[in-house]
Amino acid sequence: MSENKEIMEKKSAIVAIIGRPSAGKSTFLNTASGEKVSIVSPFPQTTRNAIRGIVNTPEGQLVFIDTPGYHDSEKKMNLLLKGIARDRLPESDCIVYLIDSTREAGPEEAAIAQLLTGVSDRVIIGINKIDLPEARPGMVHLFIETALPLVPTDRIVEISAETGKSVKKLLSCIYKIAPVGEPMYPEEYYTDQEVDFRIAEIIREKAMLNTRDEIPHALYVEIADMEMKPNGKELWVRAFIMVERESQKAMVIGKGASMIKKIRTESNAEIKKIFDYHVRLDLQVKVNKNWRQKDPILSRILKR
Repeated sequence: MSENKEIMEKKSAIVAIIGRPSAGKSTFLNTASGEKVSIVSPFPQTTRNAIRGIVNTPEGQLVFIDTPGYHDSEKKMNLLLKGIARDRLPESDCIVYLIDSTREAGPEEAAIAQLLTGVSDRVIIGINKIDLPEARPGMVHLFIETALPLVPTDRIVEISAETGKSVKKLLSCIYKIAPVGEPMYPEEYYTDQEVDFRIAEIIREKAMLNTRDEIPHALYVEIADMEMKPNGKELWVRAFIMVERESQKAMVIGKGASMIKKIRTESNAEIKKIFDYHVRLDLQVKVNKNWRQKDPILSRILKR
């Protein structure tokens, strides 16, 4: 009887992660889940979709949704990204609001706080990057007292998503308010992303990390074909890095195709860590002029 009671009392929750660009949301998700779930780069708004990462512990299962950085901009793509972040809140049992302790709160932070005012009973706040010398957690606490006074102090945790400091403490805060329920995914799952999406995201991460100026924001990755060989041990993938201009294409290819080779090599190394079969990557670069202004493209690559 006691064993059955323990099973019944396990928690199960959908947890949205929200915050400004570069607040450390993707790093937090990867650290919490113990796997590479969401790609990471120094560029704001690297995350373009609602990425799911699954954390299983003896207390239950938490299904995290990593949302795009909440950015104050009226550009079409940024408005869509804000919509993806905003739309995840009503369906969530809990909300983790990550705040970068190295930056002063500005209009974007105020906008997020306003968004969370009516759901403060479901909010846990992580004051992130406290491992950095420039961290000013006291400044963040003052902001929270003013902007979100209804969030109890025991649900405000100073963390470092990068080093893992106090991440388990934050998870414990989530479990305290998470509802009792059955797991939504098998225990061995740490994400529900499809194979083509994961491969495309890894390629995009490596392309962003190896390029500069406007290129990281001007590219997306399209998987054109995938074919599993009959032996089930090799997946052939043809993918295109899509950019907006011919000059960008030349830079992504690089002199003597050096850049595209580097991106392919780094992508293969990352992919090898994830899948238990060999992935043979055919990687090319194409131009889709001004794709960020094209609704059909945006609706296809910005999955909610």
